Amino acid sequence: MTPAETRAESSPESDAAAASASDAAAASASDPAARPDGGDAGDRTSNGGAPVPATRAPAEATGPSGAAAEVAAAAGTPSKTVAGTSPAADGGAGAPAADGGAGAPAADGGAGAPAADGGAAPARPRRWARRRQDLVVFGLFLLAAVWVTSQIWVDPAGRVASLYSSDPAQVQFFLAHSVRVVLHGEFPFFTEQFNYPDGVNLMANTAILALGIPMVPVTLLFGPAVTFVVLVTLALAGTASAWYFVLSRHVVRSPLAAAVGGWFCGFSPAMLSHANWHPNIISQFLLPFIVWRVLVITRSRRPWRDGLVLALLVTVQAFINEEILLFTALACGVFLLAVLAQRPALWSAAWRPLAKALATCAVVAGTLLAYPLYIQFAGPMAYHGLSDAVRDYGNDIAAFFAPGSPTLGGNERANVNLAPNYSEENAFFGWSLSLIAVGIVAWLRRELLVRALAVTGVFFAVLSLGERVSWWDRELVTGPWEWLVRLPLLDAVVPTRFGLITGVVVGILLALAVERSRALPVEPRTLRTLTVAGLVLALLPIAPMPLKVTSRPPVPDFITADRWRGYVGPDQTLVPIPVPNMGHTHGMRWAASTNLDFKIPGGYFLAPRNGNTGDPGRFGGRPSGVGQLLEEVASTGRTPELDDRQRRRSLDELRHWRAAILVLPVDQHHAEPLRRTVEQLVGPGRRELDVWVWDVRALTDQPA
Repeated sequence: MTPAETRAESSPESDAAAASASDAAAASASDPAARPDGGDAGDRTSNGGAPVPATRAPAEATGPSGAAAEVAAAAGTPSKTVAGTSPAADGGAGAPAADGGAGAPAADGGAGAPAADGGAAPARPRRWARRRQDLVVFGLFLLAAVWVTSQIWVDPAGRVASLYSSDPAQVQFFLAHSVRVVLHGEFPFFTEQFNYPDGVNLMANTAILALGIPMVPVTLLFGPAVTFVVLVTLALAGTASAWYFVLSRHVVRSPLAAAVGGWFCGFSPAMLSHANWHPNIISQFLLPFIVWRVLVITRSRRPWRDGLVLALLVTVQAFINEEILLFTALACGVFLLAVLAQRPALWSAAWRPLAKALATCAVVAGTLLAYPLYIQFAGPMAYHGLSDAVRDYGNDIAAFFAPGSPTLGGNERANVNLAPNYSEENAFFGWSLSLIAVGIVAWLRRELLVRALAVTGVFFAVLSLGERVSWWDRELVTGPWEWLVRLPLLDAVVPTRFGLITGVVVGILLALAVERSRALPVEPRTLRTLTVAGLVLALLPIAPMPLKVTSRPPVPDFITADRWRGYVGPDQTLVPIPVPNMGHTHGMRWAASTNLDFKIPGGYFLAPRNGNTGDPGRFGGRPSGVGQLLEEVASTGRTPELDDRQRRRSLDELRHWRAAILVLPVDQHHAEPLRRTVEQLVGPGRRELDVWVWDVRALTDQPA
């Protein structure tokens, strides 16, 4: 029987006794000197409050208490799990001893509890029960992720998020690049397959190599569009599952509490918002393990080993998304400072293992990432600082109280001025959850863990407001981000995304609230009713809905039938019309569908202004006269009259790109004005399958 079931079937008197025991344990955990037995903070009580000795941890798990031990005690979990050992298979306090002997009796009848006949209860059935329980939770999370992405699954290649289509096309391009890395040994951190001939610094553009390379078989079999939706689905389910796993093993005993926390961390409004466009941002399944390992090293007996484990996690996460990794490091730092501010004595025991483990992590991760980071910050097409277009992205204060657009209670029109755009709704908890989160902190304010979480959540919520603090789009004061935005590394951060940290804090608070509610002196049936009502009130308004999609034009038959191969050589480009840029990314999808077998000019990416390495970043490469001309025609539908000077400049750009052919789909919006404009530049084209083609090799091979 699980701990939750035991509590649910207990009498009010036993619940009250358990609550008293819990209070006593919390008091003794916060003041070891007051404990009558001088035992570990992980001791538990059972049978109406009688003390039960805690099972002694293996040798490597014992040692001086650190921040992690204090957090574990505050969370109500055995402190021995802090060192990386697993609790009993059913989450009980009494795990079997390391030498094979029977463990201490567990309060909830766990694996270490004596059997009815006096013998030790078998641990294996309990372990299998826990594993089956985990599989059920993981399966439910996966079903929820499929529900969210269901509209894209209907036609992955022909459907895209309804508001913007640029980021999915960029991600698909990066996925195709991973195929070239694996099959052709192409350099992973830089490419000339778009923005030719300048190329693109992929380390500075989140090329998601740690996601794309393992997905190469899927990309080869089904194409990058299918891989994109697979990644989004697995990212949502995987993040929720990872948080559930860590919470259930190290923070709370109740599977329901862990599932609630994992659910919110994986399917919060912010995660749903980014699911439309950014699988790299929502792939947070390593973050719970990174956070826990950081806490482990504060009291580790094997700091070198634990530092190595942390380094490997950090390295992999760096190739998923560096910004989220930076957020995680900052959040861990703020949280630990909040713990130490309340328990300064912990520092004397924690600093040595912490220093050793962090030094190991820095050396190992630094060695593994040294060359990629060199390419990112000092390699070709490196930039310093974000584009002005996104540097001041911040949340409106009111965004924390409105439901997210992709949720049951969301309203896109109401949210239009509360976030930079619909892909950056990084708060949007809704009124009910926001008030409940504040209530949880007030209720559990005596717990060190809750106070430290509250400090962390508020700190990053304030930073997420950006350089100008506003309320319903009305500017109030200058935000603290105004003084931080120019610091190294932080100058490449989108401030509104700090709200993602606050979202994780809220998820953990929800898990703790569900866990602590089990000890309330309330009749079990009433307690269950109140718990369910509270969760419905908090989570129903922001329940995930299927992502809204729109259709997008298919890749032309001219591309999929490989007709382009008769024109384009290895060092030449195929020029899509309009020239690819932030607003016109169909040409990037064409290239991705061929696994980047041809090069294109332009594209959607971050690069230094004017192509000068080290300049501040901007979206797109060098300004292009012919690109801007065709973009204007595509937007307005008006055909301009071109003079000889414009024609000469356009031909110069085509030569710079080493253009072989220009390709215009016949069903392109404003295709006829675009065709007439291109004919003024390079002469008449001809229709081939479903595109207009201009063979310009005779023009571009000529010297300027």
